[in-house]
Amino acid sequence: MTPNFHGIIDSTLREGEQTPGVRFSQEQRYAIIRQLCQVGVEEIELGVASAKNNYLQELFAFARKTANGQPRLGLWCRCHSEDIAFAATCRPDVLSLSIPASDLHISQRLQKDRAWILATLRQAVGQARESGIPFISLGLEDATRAEPEFLCQLARTAADCGVQRLRLADTVGIGSPATIADMVQMLRRISGLPCGVHTHNDFGMATANAIAAIEAGASWIDATVLGLGERAGNCRLEEAAAFLCLQKGMGHYQTHLLLALCQTVSRAAGLTIAGNHPVVGESIFTCETGLHLHGLTVNPDTYEPYSPDKVGASRTLRFGHKSGKRALCNHLAHLGHPIDDSKAEVLSRQLRNLAGLPAQGLSDPELLRLAAQ
Repeated sequence: MTPNFHGIIDSTLREGEQTPGVRFSQEQRYAIIRQLCQVGVEEIELGVASAKNNYLQELFAFARKTANGQPRLGLWCRCHSEDIAFAATCRPDVLSLSIPASDLHISQRLQKDRAWILATLRQAVGQARESGIPFISLGLEDATRAEPEFLCQLARTAADCGVQRLRLADTVGIGSPATIADMVQMLRRISGLPCGVHTHNDFGMATANAIAAIEAGASWIDATVLGLGERAGNCRLEEAAAFLCLQKGMGHYQTHLLLALCQTVSRAAGLTIAGNHPVVGESIFTCETGLHLHGLTVNPDTYEPYSPDKVGASRTLRFGHKSGKRALCNHLAHLGHPIDDSKAEVLSRQLRNLAGLPAQGLSDPELLRLAAQ
């Protein structure tokens, strides 16, 4: 395991609920929290610190009983005095303050300058620390479009103020694995602080960028279930957890519970999980092409990166128009009906030319009946 890696921050209840048309009920939030705890994420971001979100105190009370100290419970917060004061009433384990880092956001959105940003950062961190919040994280919004020298100045200022983690946001998803890795390494070196990343998926790079950040020394990555979030969404929790656990041997995630978690969130969000969705799609262990069928009947490792049971799934082999003789031989032998190569050649030709063959191919009993003819 990479020594710097501490875990995944799930932001489904904050960033995920920013998805257009998505609004979770309190009971749905409870269900998501329960399953996130079961999967084993290290930190859950419960929402945005604002008095308008008056459900948060109750949500924290439930989450504390459910989490029982693990995972940590966090809030996202603007550097506004009233929001920090409200956050303190929720008693989060982690407060993730957020402030723009790019001149585009500073000048165009806020109509401010860099000096104002630095002063606001110092004031906000000071107030959060005085409020007794035990862990202060600072999110640098739009970090991938920020001027590097100012980004470094923000990181040094954060460290001087007592911030305990930097959270680097690729706000519009323009980063690549290489650029994210470079940014993480630069800011870790400049500030001496642990780094996390919040990656967006505008170019389909969010999960790859999050993994690259870990490989470059980041300690934390943000993720949302099914990648929910603004525009194209964020790093997908199910992809990141499965890759870290099953490919890298990192983390303790209960990957066989990811499917149930994704189904809970998909129902709550009113979304459908595509059949070929990585890790949790219902079709990802279904195969019908000859070359792949042959490999799978010999040794599933030839065409599967991990066994289906690791993610609570099962394998489906389809025999139809695309089937080859070698796969047929192997599968029929497995079913207790061995045939030789010549018969397999005839059978595969029959299958390719069989009129009315269903799209899902023949079932095992149907295949045995055809082979017996």
